[in-house]
This record gives sequence, structure tokens and C-alpha cells, in this order.
Amino acid sequence: MATVNKIDSNATGLSYAEEDSLGVLPVTPDWKPLEPNSYNDFGGQVVTIARNPINASRQRKKGVITDKDASGGINTDLTQTNLQDILQGFFFADLRPKGEEVPTDATATTDLYDVASTTGFQVGDLINVTGFVDDANNVVAEPITAVVVDTTIEVLGATLVTETPPATAKIVNVGHEAGSADIDVDASGTFPAYTSTVLDFTTLGLVPGEWIFVGGDGASQDFVNAENNGWKRVKSIAANTLTVDKSESTMVTETGTGLEIHFYFGRVLKNESDPTLITRRSYNLERTLGAPDDALPSQIQSQYIVGAVGNTAQFNIPSANKLSTDLAFVGIDSETRSGATGVKSGNRESLVEADAFNTSSDFSRIKLAAYDGTTEAPTDLFAFVQEVTISINNNLSPNKAVGTLGAFEVTAGTFEVSGNITAYFGDVAAIEAVEANTDITLDVIMVAGATGAKAGIAFDMPLITLGDGRPNVEQDQPITLPLTTDAATGAGVDSNMDHTLLMSFFDYLPNAADA
Repeated sequence: MATVNKIDSNATGLSYAEEDSLGVLPVTPDWKPLEPNSYNDFGGQVVTIARNPINASRQRKKGVITDKDASGGINTDLTQTNLQDILQGFFFADLRPKGEEVPTDATATTDLYDVASTTGFQVGDLINVTGFVDDANNVVAEPITAVVVDTTIEVLGATLVTETPPATAKIVNVGHEAGSADIDVDASGTFPAYTSTVLDFTTLGLVPGEWIFVGGDGASQDFVNAENNGWKRVKSIAANTLTVDKSESTMVTETGTGLEIHFYFGRVLKNESDPTLITRRSYNLERTLGAPDDALPSQIQSQYIVGAVGNTAQFNIPSANKLSTDLAFVGIDSETRSGATGVKSGNRESLVEADAFNTSSDFSRIKLAAYDGTTEAPTDLFAFVQEVTISINNNLSPNKAVGTLGAFEVTAGTFEVSGNITAYFGDVAAIEAVEANTDITLDVIMVAGATGAKAGIAFDMPLITLGDGRPNVEQDQPITLPLTTDAATGAGVDSNMDHTLLMSFFDYLPNAADA
């Protein structure tokens, strides 16, 4: 035996596995790694009460354990991929992909991918393919030219190599290329709309409130009028009409003669209003604690939070820094396992390397503006901000019972979204908006990646109430304006937007999206 005297923090690791039911793992769980920067109250806190009878010695007697509170908090950087899965647990909702499928084969002679299902894919869709060993099969935003239902997907502009892919290969629908001259812009109504005589917009899988990017990097892929390209928020979707209610600038009527307009979109995550779509997830959180015997380095000890449900998530956007996220869970119990016992069994995924978003150059759009139902491009309430936070709170409470150490269940309260913004003061419009209780909307869009390999994340709160708004005036410093943001369901301004917070994850974006 060579028992160690200490174990350093760098010897630890963190993973999570989704449970089948509260506190119960599947037979073969899938353990997914996380990259914590720090921890907060991770584990089980035992509560004891001492005996204190009336006695002449004035001494207490040994107490008893009466309760255990299991919880865990971490701070981690936000990358394009690392939190998409686990954030479903904080939204109590499922991600909504447009089309995602694992290919079973790639065929060189016909440039086809074999798939078990073609749901979510149609001719004209732009697909990203990843995970093949031969990079020729990993196509980027190429249009589909033919679909054989639940059999094959054919792509344009690619020369595939015959290969049976690993299980990690994936085909993702990231957008759509419209037919030549099919898309026009009608700006005559209250809000502008993209119109078509061929494309049925309801087949694209879009939902009201999500962001799309219009236009590509090719000469015929965007509109002649720049106002009609760029970031747009979807207001409503009809068979041949796609109406938008947020835009970088006021759109104009245009006929898309000779153009093959590109639309880019991502998988959506939003809190659901339909009770049948509200899904609570629970997890085992596993923190490994190193080997206590340096002669047996493979015998890793560990601790677990069992029945962990996502309680709070806060996205931190400071100036000249990286974007980080604080996640906190409420569990029903905690466990430890010795090195001899080892960690729990299951499949263990490898960490996907990805860069964090920086807060200097990776932000394509931050806009706080009044929503009055009459214009897609209202005036910003500020030009620049110092910092932004967006916070989710599920208001969880553990349920205690006689005969149970810890909790037997967890009750979810109101889904709350709030935050803070510190903006550079320019005029009194923001102060007046606070005092008038104006309907406000906030969106934040991040884009990062190398040329030809851009990706991004968008946040949107359709309706918020502003608070505070008292200018902070200090000698020799710019005036700043601290604001609080309390979000509500967007149904208050648009019945189609029956959510409080919506996020979109874009696997691919054109270079033009990185403004």
C-alpha cells in the first residue's frame, strides 16, 4: 500500500448521466463529461440535532442525524456544444432539431448517404455531416438534391467516398436553399414577410420566436437589398409566407429574380407552455476524487448527487472576458464510492473540444428595445453594454418525509427568467421605458469559429419588464445605467410566442453572420 497524503483538484473530473426516473439510472447509462471551472456546495450536507436535556452539568449529549441536503453547483465556460444536452434539464423541455440522423453508409458512385429515417429532410435542405473518418464525407452546408424516403439522402457539390461510418457520425439539417427566383420580400404589411410560390415554410420545422439568418456567402444566395438579409426573428409561419418581427434594419419590398436565397436555422430549446411537452429530467452527477493509493492509480474514488434536477442556470456576459455559466442542481441523495468499488458502470463519452465564446468579438447582436407591434427594427435603448446576465430559476424544493434521509421527490415551482444589464448611458429613453412599464424585448446572438466553419447561439426573451434605471454617475467615468430584467411569457404581446426564453443552437452559419 502507498496511501497518498493528499489529492489535488486537478485529479478530479465531472460527468453526468440522465436517469430513467428520479434517482434510478438506466441499466447502461451514458456518462457525459463536463468541464467545471469551480464548484459550489457539491455533495450531501448532513443536518444533525444535539440532545440538550435539562441537567446539572449543563452539557449537551451526542446528537442525531435528522436530514441530508443534496445539491451541486458548478461554473463552466459556455461552448457551442458542451451544454446543449444538459440545458434541457433546466428548461424542462426537449431540444427541437430540424432534422438529425445517424448515417449507416456513404456511397461514392452516387454521392448518397444511407439512413434509416429521412424525417426532417427534404430537397433543398442544407446539411452538415460530421464524424466520418474520411473527411470527404463530412460535407458542410451542402444542399440535398434527392431524398428516397427512409432510405437515402443525396447531396450536391460533394464527392463522397464509400465508407461505413462510426456510430458518432451525424447528418444535421442546418438550413434551406430556396429555388431560383422563388423567394420575394413583401414589406407592405405591419411586419415584413418572405413569400414563395413553391416553398412551403411550414415544412422547415420553424417555430415562432426563433432566430434565423437569411443570406449566404455566395453571390446569388442573398437579396440585393442588404436590409432583407441578416438576422431575423420568426413571428409566424404559413404555407408560402414567413413573417418576421425583428430585424437588424427596416426591410423593403424586393423581388428575388435569379436568386437562390439561403435560410439558416438551428435546434431550438424553449420553455414549453403545453403541459404535454414539459419534461422533467434528473441526473446522477459524478465527481471523481482521484486514487487514494498511488500504487493502484486505476482505483478511482467518487461521489454522486443522485436524483439531481436542474434548479438555476445563469449565463454571465462580462466585458473583455469569456462567457461562463453557473449551474445549480437539487438532488434527493448523495453517495460515495471507494477506489476499490470504482465508479458506476456505463458508456463514457469523450470530451468534445471546443472554444469558449469571448465577449469581445463573438457577439453579432445584443439588442434591448421596445416591442410595440408596429416595426421590426425599433431603436435600441443603448449603444453599448458593460455586462449582461440571463438567469433561469425553476424554484425547486426537495420533498422531505418521515422515514427518509434526504428527499423522496423534488417539486418544481414557477419557471422564472430574469437578469441584469449595465449599459452605457446615452439618453433618457431607457429611464422613461422603465417608468412607463414599456413592453421590452431582449436578444443576444453569438457567432464564432473559423472562416467556413462558423457556428452560434442565440438567446431571445420576447417580453420583459425593466427595473432600476437609476444612472450611476462617478467622477471621471462614463455614466452607466443598471437595469434589471424580469421576463414573462411572450403571449402578452403575441399569442404565438407562448414562452419566456428561447435559445437556438446553430451548427453552421455563413461567414456573413459573423458581423
